[in-house]
Amino acid sequence: MRVGDLTTPALLVDAAALEANLADMARALPGQRLRPHVKAHKTTALAARQAAHGHHGFTCATVREVEGMAAAGLGADLLLANEVLDARRLGAVAATGSRVTVAIDSPETLQAAVDGGVPEVLIDVNIGLPRCGIAPGRAGELADRARATGLTVRGVMGYEGHLQLLPDPAERARLTAECTDRLLAAHADVGGDVISGGGTGTAACNTACTEIQAGSYALMDTAYTAAGLPFRQALTVLSTVVSTTAPAGEMPGWAVADAGLKAFGMDHGNPEVPGGTVWFCSDEHLTFAPDAQPVVGDRVRIVPAHIDPTVALHERMHVVDGDEVLDTWAVDLRGW
Repeated sequence: MRVGDLTTPALLVDAAALEANLADMARALPGQRLRPHVKAHKTTALAARQAAHGHHGFTCATVREVEGMAAAGLGADLLLANEVLDARRLGAVAATGSRVTVAIDSPETLQAAVDGGVPEVLIDVNIGLPRCGIAPGRAGELADRARATGLTVRGVMGYEGHLQLLPDPAERARLTAECTDRLLAAHADVGGDVISGGGTGTAACNTACTEIQAGSYALMDTAYTAAGLPFRQALTVLSTVVSTTAPAGEMPGWAVADAGLKAFGMDHGNPEVPGGTVWFCSDEHLTFAPDAQPVVGDRVRIVPAHIDPTVALHERMHVVDGDEVLDTWAVDLRGW
């Protein structure tokens, strides 16, 4: 199959760029130093490629991701880095022989792990992002309560998500160190072998954690590229030009492609069209001012601003080499 045979909009993954990203990260964070986050791509075939580079522990954001990874034979060490109040589905996965760990930050989530049959937990610590996580000074108390119920407390986790896209590397490193100092203080009270945290944006400067939960590095997006990270843009959204308007007088020309709000995660802003300026997105359309006027039927490869929600909107991704489609992978971890 050729790229031109695909129905648009469609996710394209450049095979060479993906492989380079996986290899570069494996050299920087080999083996257990990286726990890839599958929320970024939601695709077990891509996770298998990460495992082939030596990463056998994975981070998940949903119970569905844990279930799907285990079913795909990738359940050697799965962390649900999220709080849940019903852990029975996680316990069922653990009962089949997969190793499952869940994050807890309260007596309620602790009890959910006990009731659900999940034997291992990490204490989720709030290190600066106002989201989930217990205050660092209370982490030890929660760990003690967890151990008293018979749970194994593997250690701590914390996420400096508010720092991932800071454009100044020095500032990002300084603030990351402040966050990880809070995590280390909590770990001193909690104990365990695991200090888990970080992401693609802080992977290079977060040296305190025993493992980094990076995910976006594999496919990348414009937001992370703007932060100056060294990884290649591997994923684009293939779209077809369905309408054009030529320049008239002082009015510039524009073109309309058939990928809009329902094809892109928009929380980080508009996607980008190489060789053009995006004006706006509608439900099923993207309007852009091209540098060179296209014709109806032309294909354009559009770069998303935020990879995670973009991938989750699509059922499959096509691995390509130039105009040749090498493989098609189901985005099989979608949904809940």
